[in-house]
Amino acid sequence: MKANLEERAVRLGEYIIEHKSTVRDTAAAFGISKSTVHKDVTTILPRRNSGLYKEVRAVLDLNKEERHLRGGEATRKKYLSMHAVHEL
Repeated sequence: MKANLEERAVRLGEYIIEHKSTVRDTAAAFGISKSTVHKDVTTILPRRNSGLYKEVRAVLDLNKEERHLRGGEATRKKYLSMHAVHEL
């Protein structure tokens, strides 16, 4: 059981690095919850593969820095689409 969790943490880490993926996108791709992804890559992965963890941490930190930009863009698109519907 423990080896299975450790292997999953490594697969999640590799996926995050390969796709520059967010925790949310990774969770959707693997069909598991965001909290499971976060726990695996922040608690299990450092013990299993510290080099991979450092790379994953860099991607997660970048995502955290950029999240306000993605949220703002999503809001902008939402209101533009609402405005376009009302013009019809």
